[in-house]
Amino acid sequence: MARRPDTSADSKIDRDMCRLVHQFAHQLDTNARRVADELGLTPTQVVMLRELSEPITARELAARIFCEPSNATFVLDRLEQQGLIERHPHPTDRRAKQIVLTKTGHDRRAEVLVGLHTDSPLSPLTTAEQETLRDLLQRLVAPH
Repeated sequence: MARRPDTSADSKIDRDMCRLVHQFAHQLDTNARRVADELGLTPTQVVMLRELSEPITARELAARIFCEPSNATFVLDRLEQQGLIERHPHPTDRRAKQIVLTKTGHDRRAEVLVGLHTDSPLSPLTTAEQETLRDLLQRLVAPH
């Protein structure tokens, strides 16, 4: 009978990595919630404002933050009511609208970015270490 390879070390690494990634994701979420509370926003609004670095469609934004387009639309409606975004016609797709920050939206996004950076879970790492971590994570999530 063939002997199965010992995978207990690999299994422990997998468990450790899953636990650490989950714990880190929780810390990022806690940080976003803190910023949301400080700025009178919802955590999803904080994440959306963080991601609105350029004009983007609601569908693209929803994919970027891993939520359903209908949920993104609901949150975007609230951001529009607050005067933080506008919907403009897409330059090449007449069926789509682009989400664009208003002047107030740019200011609020800047506050969000400062808040997220303050006491960030990434703070213990140097910029070079953060870049290395980003690059490693990118390799893990890139399509194989």
